[in-house]
Amino acid sequence: MVKIRLARGGAKKRPFYQIVVSDIRSGRDGRYIERIGFFNPIAAGGEQRLRVDRARAQHWLERGAQPTERVANLLKEAGKQAEASAA
Repeated sequence: MVKIRLARGGAKKRPFYQIVVSDIRSGRDGRYIERIGFFNPIAAGGEQRLRVDRARAQHWLERGAQPTERVANLLKEAGKQAEASAA
């Protein structure tokens, strides 16, 4: 089974997450199939908080990949950001 989930990076007390498509048998920070974005929960100033390649995310969702709860919320947020910037 394929999941869309977060892989943690960054330093101690300064998390940075990659949004990745991976097999559920791989570890959280282990091997992944494709990186489709990132999430920086402590972004400040001009730093970008969230970036998702929505076309690739949709591609994987159509092929049965299951997003985790947190990633599903981030995908919704990315959709709202795209709509706001398009208007």
